[in-house]
Amino acid sequence: MIFDIEHIWLFLLILPIVAFLYASVGHGGASGYLALMALFSFAPETMKPTALLLNVFVAGIASYHYYKAGFFNKRLFLSFAIASIPMAFIGGAIEVDASIYKNILGVLLIFAILKMLNVFGKENNTVNKIKIWQGLIVGGIIGFFSGLIGIGGGIILTPIILLLHWGKMKEAAAVSALFILVNSASALIGQISSGVQIASDSLILAGIALIGGFLGSYHGSRKFNNGLLRYLLAFVLIIASVKLIFV
Repeated sequence: MIFDIEHIWLFLLILPIVAFLYASVGHGGASGYLALMALFSFAPETMKPTALLLNVFVAGIASYHYYKAGFFNKRLFLSFAIASIPMAFIGGAIEVDASIYKNILGVLLIFAILKMLNVFGKENNTVNKIKIWQGLIVGGIIGFFSGLIGIGGGIILTPIILLLHWGKMKEAAAVSALFILVNSASALIGQISSGVQIASDSLILAGIALIGGFLGSYHGSRKFNNGLLRYLLAFVLIIASVKLIFV
């Protein structure tokens, strides 16, 4: 039982804070939840499905807020989602030691963080129109590895959108939020189809994370400016990178 874990009260205090930070930039927070669960010695078999479940709830509310704020780009989303959804299902159904993929991703995120902090120079205002084949390839690859690792893929997709100038910060957040929602749902279904069971306690955790996700995505979509969101995204990516490489 999840609530039998030592110092669970501290976990419950930190959980909505993690959800707030991730949701503010349109992310579900799976990489943060996985790191947090590892620190509190959750049973390994419960971590992946629990993180995906929390992702569904938090990314769902983030999608709603960013959509209502008018930042959702349907064409950009579909370019990625068409291939990512089936590939996330396949990745979610596979149980392998994904440590090598996590380490590679963690290192790649370091470059994305440096870009977010303008280490390579400030971004320009150019927005390039994505080609369908580009979205299918990127979406398929992200979907598969996200399902394999147990994340929604936003920590990969958002930097790619920004680095390749396929959208602005809040547009990237809006697209990533729904991308994470559908990928996490697909990967979770893949998990269940392979015989993995979801702990009933996970629904309580989802409700607690949803509080942070609601507040974070509301402020991210309506109150925070692009500059602040870029720094928040860099901070979120640092958490994700540390988790992927060391935890």
